Amino acid sequence: MSLLITNIKELLQVRETNVTIVKGKDMKILPTLKNAYVFIEHDTIVEYGSMEDCNNIEADEVIDATGKIVLPTWCDSHTHIVYAGDRTQEFVDRINGLSYEDIANRGGGILNSAETLQNTSEDDLYNQASKRLTEVIKLGTGAIEVKSGYGLTIEAELKMLRVIKRLKHNFPISIKPTLLAAHALPKAFKDDKKGFIDLVVNEMIPAVAKDNLADYIDVFCEKGYFNLEDTERVLKAGIEHGMTPKIHVNQFNAFGGVALGVKYNALSVDHLEELNSVDITALQQSNTIAVALPSCSYFLSIPYTPGRAIIDAGLPLALATDYNPGSTPSGNMNFVVSTACIKMKLTPEEAINAATINGAYAMGISNLYGSICRGKKANLIITKKLPSYYHLPYAFGDNAIETVIINGEKF
Repeated sequence: MSLLITNIKELLQVRETNVTIVKGKDMKILPTLKNAYVFIEHDTIVEYGSMEDCNNIEADEVIDATGKIVLPTWCDSHTHIVYAGDRTQEFVDRINGLSYEDIANRGGGILNSAETLQNTSEDDLYNQASKRLTEVIKLGTGAIEVKSGYGLTIEAELKMLRVIKRLKHNFPISIKPTLLAAHALPKAFKDDKKGFIDLVVNEMIPAVAKDNLADYIDVFCEKGYFNLEDTERVLKAGIEHGMTPKIHVNQFNAFGGVALGVKYNALSVDHLEELNSVDITALQQSNTIAVALPSCSYFLSIPYTPGRAIIDAGLPLALATDYNPGSTPSGNMNFVVSTACIKMKLTPEEAINAATINGAYAMGISNLYGSICRGKKANLIITKKLPSYYHLPYAFGDNAIETVIINGEKF
């Protein structure tokens, strides 16, 4: 199967060489090509260039993209899309004045989701997640990370990871599974956090590794959840079983989690709504990427990740949705890009870089995803007719996407 996209008004994220990450001031540069074409064979970008050079190319299908923008699909490096039910009542509770912490302290939040998931069959859980995954692909997501963490028992965590494995098998996009072993303290271990960490380290992680169900290990390193000592134990156990760290840090408090992630060569440190100079320095001395989740800040009315400070310090930044039932019930990367521009003061170029090539880096797949480069996977968004790519973040309520191509085929 071959596909030729012609008369592209502007082709975004064009890379002659296989760039795998963009940092600091380079994030302001988004290479583009006007009046362009892209030629795809099977699942791979074979050629691209100016329409002046698009001669004698034969394809099984031709798409005329006159007036339209073409760019790589979004790479969403932080989601929790495998969950059961929803938490709409907690949404109303927050409107009525309860905080995220208040809700968690009275048995809501993650514990609420865990109880629902434990009582949901694996097939039902898969069907719910399949619907969400289909929706986000239509919104332009072409690669995604999916975490466990709403099980909180060995059996339920394994159930979640088996669902992620089924999604990976049945859907065409790249899916990276993460064991979020320490997401919250289960009710059964309310007064025995050490006992739960022992369970995670000695039983849960080995069980997951035995069936090769996770690429990454994650921890909610936050006051009231898991401290630095807890986090270190879990990260070390994950690494010993072949899992790379990707951790939740600095959502509400900054107390050393970023430096700990760097110490253990975390691929990414995610959230960072609270950030200080010590954290910035730690990141500058690492290959760890910062991941911002602006739609979580929007939904919870908490501070936004200081993306401007991160980029101005010469660091790379990625954007992701944090799609989950409690703090971000949306997987819309288009809204994330817009919100990063509006609330975090990123330029459109920085936001698109953060949501494509850097998002792919935060999943360890930027060698194949995240840019228009010969030999990379043919995962593309074709917009509707637009005046410019600035319109993507500007018109935050519009669905500007006309066609999504995954592995060379229209989804």
